[in-house]
Amino acid sequence: MKVIDIENWKRKEHFEFFSKMASPYFGLTTEVDCTLAYEKAKNNNYSFFASYMYKSMVAINTVDELKMRIVDDEVILFDEVHVGSTIGRDDGTFGFSFFHYSADFDVFNERLQNQIKTVQNSVGLGISNDVLPINHIRHTTIPWNSFSALLHPTNFDPKECIPKIAFGKFNVKDGKKYLPISVEAHHGLADGLHLSKYLEEFQKQLDR
Repeated sequence: MKVIDIENWKRKEHFEFFSKMASPYFGLTTEVDCTLAYEKAKNNNYSFFASYMYKSMVAINTVDELKMRIVDDEVILFDEVHVGSTIGRDDGTFGFSFFHYSADFDVFNERLQNQIKTVQNSVGLGISNDVLPINHIRHTTIPWNSFSALLHPTNFDPKECIPKIAFGKFNVKDGKKYLPISVEAHHGLADGLHLSKYLEEFQKQLDR
């Protein structure tokens, strides 16, 4: 963990400019080729959801700007960020989940499956966002539809700084599978360049 020296930070003016806005988030919606990742998951008999969630977290943890958080009046660069995700239930509701990231897929998947069981056997939202560590990423999945745009709820807090990533149902074009993805981040901490770095690394992970 590192405290950013804001006065001598190359993003000082960017941070101050966007942090004055009631809603400093920006984002984009695109798609990634998930053909190989889907085939590998099915061939190895593990969840495609677990596969792309893991690969997303690997990619996120390569981009420093997406690991920065605003804590009180400081900007903190965390060594690692962890996993938050919505989990659906059979009754049509969902709950929040959280677990610590691991670069080992087997460990990651075990933690994810444990969280899925926990959420599916609970009611309500489960984990309160107020008690989650700030160094996590908010993921959600909309498995019923593909999409080309997405709107997240917001409380218009300029210190709200946890990136939001949403996945949709993959669509098939010319024999390849494409996963829609929406990414949002605090513009005082990250720019389009940094979202592009995440997406580039995410695609590399999906192709492995």
